[in-house]
Amino acid sequence: MAETKQPVEAKVGQADQGPEQLPWLEELPPRQIVAELDRYIVGQDAAKKAVAIAIRNRWRRSQAPDEIRDEILPNNIIMIGPTGVGKTEIARRLARLAGAPFVKVEASKFTEVGYVGRDVESMVRDLVDAAINMVRGEREDDVYPQAEARAEERLLDLLLPPLAPPAPPVPAAPAEAGSRPLFVVSSRGEVTEHSDEDPTLKDRRERTREKLRALLRDGKLEEKDVEVEITQENFPPMDMLQQPDGGQGPDINVMDWLKEILPKRKKRRMVHVHDARRILIDEELRKLVDMDDVVNEALDRVENHGIIFIDELDKIAGERGPNVGPDVSREGVQRDLLPIVEGSTVQTRYGLVRTDHVLFIAAGAFHVSKPSDLIPELQGRFPIRVELTRLVEEDLVRIMTEPENALPKQYAALCAADGAQLSFTADGIKEVARIAALLNERLENIGARRLHTVLTTLLEDTLFDLPNVPDKTIVFDAARVKARLEKIVEDEDLRRYIL
Repeated sequence: MAETKQPVEAKVGQADQGPEQLPWLEELPPRQIVAELDRYIVGQDAAKKAVAIAIRNRWRRSQAPDEIRDEILPNNIIMIGPTGVGKTEIARRLARLAGAPFVKVEASKFTEVGYVGRDVESMVRDLVDAAINMVRGEREDDVYPQAEARAEERLLDLLLPPLAPPAPPVPAAPAEAGSRPLFVVSSRGEVTEHSDEDPTLKDRRERTREKLRALLRDGKLEEKDVEVEITQENFPPMDMLQQPDGGQGPDINVMDWLKEILPKRKKRRMVHVHDARRILIDEELRKLVDMDDVVNEALDRVENHGIIFIDELDKIAGERGPNVGPDVSREGVQRDLLPIVEGSTVQTRYGLVRTDHVLFIAAGAFHVSKPSDLIPELQGRFPIRVELTRLVEEDLVRIMTEPENALPKQYAALCAADGAQLSFTADGIKEVARIAALLNERLENIGARRLHTVLTTLLEDTLFDLPNVPDKTIVFDAARVKARLEKIVEDEDLRRYIL
């Protein structure tokens, strides 16, 4: 595994630079994909290797001949390991790096079709919604400067309303036969219609508008009140038409259909300039972004690049046998999940979506049950199985030092807001990891999540008194960590509720 060593001390002012803009993650070789995951996740090389191969295979499939491309199906993955070892983080970070539509669902929330609860097809509809939001956000980022410029012009119109149009001319008496309209002949011989508009007044208004533009860009008019016109929905209980959580999706988008046919209501509000700018930019973005193009792009990403992470798969794996009846929360859910995973067509409000090439990553602790308790058909749809190892003290030390978003760095950034400088020495980091590993052994093993509870308890008094403390340099070494947590670790009653 390619490791990037980070300094042990997380000090204020050492803000991490964001990751460089990467090419499409699927175009990277698997080894480089693993290297990108190593920046945020420690260890679990087998799981990283499996997901890197699965992601790279999508690019390889796109390069295959057309006659065989549709026949190449993804190899779904099932991760087996205790809680807090990185199962969810690997899938989430992978989707974020890949720019792929991603949704995380919990298998225990689904029920068999015909019973009250969420049906398994809702995960595909959630994935489509996530893809729509992703693509729309990208399109809005592309046209945001144009929308901002348009909103600025509209703000100037509100600050300096245009002149009222001239009153329509009074109908003149019927012209005599042979009479002609009046024209103005310039000294150059150009013939134009007569205009009552004063050019001096027009120039003065342009100069005033430019002065207001300069003040607006300098932020000197942010608290000025302007009146904006806002479009309201004419049907307030529109959300009532949505299916309840878990209901079957409608064949047509009833909400969008009603929004189109019902008249829009306008409402005028007095708001500050900074609020008006936000409202006007949102309106301009809606005008500039073609939602039909967004939907088409989103559906294509879902079908070819979507990732669905099914957590708590072990909760629907129950004992099977001749004396065990069907269970709507276990085997029934597995039977409903099977066609979605193996590839089917799901009706969404944006159209039909095929799940043949959606990558499914399942995870579960499997403490009580085991993967062989799943129905055989579902087991066959997850051919790749990787087992994640338990975290020991050395792993916890690496988790607190190597990732770019390590917890000590996060707390250092929080303390920086109060002008303080927080750092941990090397032995302080080791002491925190030792206490976390000890608590995982004595109590429930929650993996790396134990570091959150330990650091929260360790820094509780510091964060509470930080605004009023004159000394803004805070250093935690092993002795200070041990003195702060020793009583809580040794006290059985306190440990039960605090850690």
